Amino acid sequence: MDEYFKNVKDFLKEYKQEKKQKKVKEKQLFAYIESGKFKGKKIILPSLNTTRSTKSIVKACVFNVIRNDLHGKIFIEAFGGSSSMAAEAISNYAKKAYAIEKDLKAYEIACKNAKNIDENLIIIKGDTFEILPNLTNKEENLIIYLDPPFDIRDGYENIYEKLYDLIKNINEKNVLKIIIEHNSNIKTKDEISNFIKTKMKKFGLTSLSFYDKKL
Repeated sequence: MDEYFKNVKDFLKEYKQEKKQKKVKEKQLFAYIESGKFKGKKIILPSLNTTRSTKSIVKACVFNVIRNDLHGKIFIEAFGGSSSMAAEAISNYAKKAYAIEKDLKAYEIACKNAKNIDENLIIIKGDTFEILPNLTNKEENLIIYLDPPFDIRDGYENIYEKLYDLIKNINEKNVLKIIIEHNSNIKTKDEISNFIKTKMKKFGLTSLSFYDKKL
């Protein structure tokens, strides 16, 4: 009889643990717009298994640097995930903001965010390497934020070389600034095509490289 109750007790314990783990796994992730006219507005985040969301401290650094240059400009978030950077740009008075994302689940979440924030937050489903060159031909006064999967992920070992080639293929005359979020173990180039690195910030495993067009 004691053995019976012991087994029941163990079963209930395991059941509660599994239920708790399932609840945590299914729990929706959120972030918030941190500055500007939509400050405090909630943003849905995709699963951590789908995309790597930009850290709050990294986001704050980006907009502290470019905020005064954003007004009336167009912001493009490539490899856009939930569109959190594009949403922050709209909140900081960008004229328009695009987020490009090829993962279906992340794209659907980004669309929900855009619907709840502003009609000038535009989500595009597709491959950044295909879409960005075309987009830079259609729009002017662009600030581009490139946040590809880190090179430590399978299949992305050469991602930064591909990124440099992508920058060479955009319409440079329409682009004012480029920001790359990257693995801190990578030293980004000092010059890429007609852009020169003007600033670099490190936040643990994540770094930011800021590029301006050469004068």
